[in-house]
Amino acid sequence: MDNGHIRLNSPAGRWVLLTTVLGSGIALLDGTVVNVALPTLGADLDADVAGLQWTVNAYTLTLAGLILLGGSLGDRYGRRKVFLIGVVWFALASALCGLAPNVETLVAARALQGVGGALLTPGSLAIIQASFDPEDRPRAIGAWSGLGGVAAAVGPLLGGWLVETAGWRWVFLINLPLAALVVAVAVRHVPESRNGEADGRFDVLGAVLAALALAGITYGLIDLLPVPLTVGAVLGAAFVLLEIRRSPDALVPVGVFASRVFTAVNVVTFIMYAAMGVVFFLLVVQLQVSAGFSPLLAGSAMIPVTVLMLLLSSRAGAVAGRIGPRLPMTGGILLCAAALLLMARIGPGSSYAVDVLLPATLFGLGLSAAVAPLTATVLATVDDRHAGVASGVNNAVARTGGLLAVAAIPPLVGLTGEALASPAVFTAGFRTTMLVSAAMMGVSALIAFLGIRENVLARPEPGTGRPVTAPRPGE
Repeated sequence: MDNGHIRLNSPAGRWVLLTTVLGSGIALLDGTVVNVALPTLGADLDADVAGLQWTVNAYTLTLAGLILLGGSLGDRYGRRKVFLIGVVWFALASALCGLAPNVETLVAARALQGVGGALLTPGSLAIIQASFDPEDRPRAIGAWSGLGGVAAAVGPLLGGWLVETAGWRWVFLINLPLAALVVAVAVRHVPESRNGEADGRFDVLGAVLAALALAGITYGLIDLLPVPLTVGAVLGAAFVLLEIRRSPDALVPVGVFASRVFTAVNVVTFIMYAAMGVVFFLLVVQLQVSAGFSPLLAGSAMIPVTVLMLLLSSRAGAVAGRIGPRLPMTGGILLCAAALLLMARIGPGSSYAVDVLLPATLFGLGLSAAVAPLTATVLATVDDRHAGVASGVNNAVARTGGLLAVAAIPPLVGLTGEALASPAVFTAGFRTTMLVSAAMMGVSALIAFLGIRENVLARPEPGTGRPVTAPRPGE
């Protein structure tokens, strides 16, 4: 079928969906399996807590800094082409991660992985949007989100199994055969597409400033160094001024922030995902270092979260469409805060059923109530022509929040140097982190309650032209 008219139930449609799910799934899988391997690879490479922070943050840093540019490159030069370049780049960087002889090489390879992720991640959804018949796009996006959630659920279990059986290096090397399959299917079955109206300038300087600002701030926070922190802040200010001058050709068009609700929801996203980022970073490490869980059992800790989001996110979106996003988001985030307070009890002697399953279930219920309304609100507060920009901005905000939290909070609570070798020290830092993260969730819920007063998801009155945006669970 012609590009833009592929039906979901056709063989061509199934091939396109398989390609995009596998492609985005590789990046999603990598994000969930690596955390499970952190204690083992840290011991093997003689890495301290800062080394583990950089193992996580080097990837997030380049991904967050370049993801908007990656989407623009796909629109200009071909979404399939840039997507494939990203998949191959990601695979080669994964091989370098798997062969890394020391933590410095691993961190550099993880940064290269993030570049590949920035190229392939926005392309997967853009290919669906460009390839499928308009009538089938909602179902195709829903299938993409749902199957991506399955990858998130399988990731921790796969990571734990690989660490226990084949070794931590296979957490990265497993990406090579998966990437080869994606390339083979995409070359044969995915049509090329591009945005014929994409004729503005590339904001390369903006992308470079954003990446360097995040790098300086992250470096300064992890190692508690004022000079790179100051340089990063100055570069961040320069990035903001540049975007204001270059709008509407900016990497981040400032006009989208004219909506008070859009701005409020992105502030909520930043704080909420900052708390989530540090929780996902430390929880699986705490379960292995202090509670004595195996990598496989630690990797299964957050499976209830993914399962509940798969089952309940679409229903939460429907409820938010009827009553507005304010109450579901506020209540869901507060439920997440309560779950983190319960997680603070995890330590030596903790049991999976009481100390892990209960808070993980509450956390999953909270995210199920909050995330779909949040995503739908972000898209509903801008014009259709800015939907891609709005989604990209929110994605970058979420990743930046997690990046900075993983960099800043562990040193502030005493998780530095050789804390990984001392269960007592690590437990004390972990518990303080859970309390700080719960407080951040509380602040996020307050902003959601005060900043979202109208039901932006309500179906418009006839003739208003206001679009109705369906929620996208799992984004």
